[in-house]
Amino acid sequence: MRQPVHIVWFKKDLRVYDHAALKRASLRGPALPLYIVEPDLWSQPDMSGRHYAFLLESLDCLRNELARLGQPLIIRTGPVTSVLESIRSRYPVAGLWSHEETGNAWTYERDKQVAAWCRNHGVPWTECRQTGVIRGLINRNGWASRWDGFMGEMPVDAPQLSPLEQLDLGEPPAAQSLGLADDACPGRQTGGRRAAFTTLQSFLHERGKSYRAAMATPLKAFSACSRLSPYFAFGTLSLREAAQATWERQRDLKKSDFPGRTTWQGAMQSFSGRLHWHCHFMQKLENEPRLEFENLHKAYDGLRPEIPNRERLTAWQDGETGLPFVDACMRALTATGWMNFRMRAMLVAVSSYHLWLDWRQPGLHLARLFTDYEPGIHWPQVQMQSGTTGINTIRIYNPIKQGIDQDPDGQFVRQWLPELIDIDTAFIHTPWKAPNAGKVLGKSYPFPVVDYLSAAKQAREKVWAIRKSNTYVEQARGIQDRHGSRKSGIPMRGATTARKKSKPAHPDQKDLFG
Repeated sequence: MRQPVHIVWFKKDLRVYDHAALKRASLRGPALPLYIVEPDLWSQPDMSGRHYAFLLESLDCLRNELARLGQPLIIRTGPVTSVLESIRSRYPVAGLWSHEETGNAWTYERDKQVAAWCRNHGVPWTECRQTGVIRGLINRNGWASRWDGFMGEMPVDAPQLSPLEQLDLGEPPAAQSLGLADDACPGRQTGGRRAAFTTLQSFLHERGKSYRAAMATPLKAFSACSRLSPYFAFGTLSLREAAQATWERQRDLKKSDFPGRTTWQGAMQSFSGRLHWHCHFMQKLENEPRLEFENLHKAYDGLRPEIPNRERLTAWQDGETGLPFVDACMRALTATGWMNFRMRAMLVAVSSYHLWLDWRQPGLHLARLFTDYEPGIHWPQVQMQSGTTGINTIRIYNPIKQGIDQDPDGQFVRQWLPELIDIDTAFIHTPWKAPNAGKVLGKSYPFPVVDYLSAAKQAREKVWAIRKSNTYVEQARGIQDRHGSRKSGIPMRGATTARKKSKPAHPDQKDLFG
């Protein structure tokens, strides 16, 4: 009889440092580090080839790290319960260890199947926290202080592992065998722990000084923002590591007197706050998984057609709406897998209000494009920017004004829309007004698919009409109590007041992808 093993099931926690499940399992006996490639997961509509490419790089790095600790990563392909059963047929299984996961609906159902398998075979399954998300949370009272307490705990050291003999390590399948389409993303960030740590250090000590001022514009955000979000999403870097490194940087800045210290301090303060908001949004999906599929506030059911206008959806997906700044942002996202938060919000808002598309299909498209796709952040954010949460200020971005504000000289637009090369800079955001518009529009670049001003006006009237009923307010109060920040009330006291505000009243309107 072989010695019982403790299976450490890696999911979205592809690291060895600050990995509570790995550490705790190793203290109880031989640990079998396992990653399972699940074909059914990769067939889901929110998964893409760029996600898988980032995963493979992260797994390669993780295998090397585990090998240095004594036991390389084991990789298997198939349904989780089938893989676990195959291991149980060879080794007595003393326990299953993993981190808690706030994933999509498919992973939630899969975890329930794993729990049933564990119960049937008498295998204890221990799930450890790795973020500020609290499972089984009743309300948000005291949530922020609990986040601070968890992030302030000492990170867990990487353990030494006992080698397991005569065990095939296995290799991950090719993307094509999983049915994943070719997904060229030339500007995609590289996966793995080393890339994550390098990115963190460069942000804290080199790139981050202009973070607060530069995060809004795609001209500067690609370098000034932290770019840590894909590493958080795949768990190659823990949120606690980033939080504590940021706090340490803040302490060092406080003691220093070099030029630019004040600007750096402001940047680090802003970034530290955004780490809180990362978990704040994940907590929403953890508490209410239906957010992935249903309007949070039921009054918005049926507001937009469930079957999208295919022409408008395709134009938006392809960066061919005829609204230059919108199209430039979409094309940049397609090529790089990343976009700053303000522009993400604008892309969703344009699809929801100007193009009047239900949020689900645009949300799936963006999920496939974002290398840092995190369901717990993504779906609450998509609903918030679409105006269906019931507790957030309606934000209808003017796509022309956004372009003028964030890209005044058209530098970003010209980078991603070379077909506008002959349009003068004065008209780069409104090419239909250019004297030579007839030589470009309808030929190399499309006319706008909608009149953005009248479309926004119609959308605003439809959305605000719903907010006026007493039953709307009553349901919104319940949503606020369950999901809202404790720093604000319900910012929807009448359409007239809210329309006058140029900035969102609710603190949820934050940059979550710095």
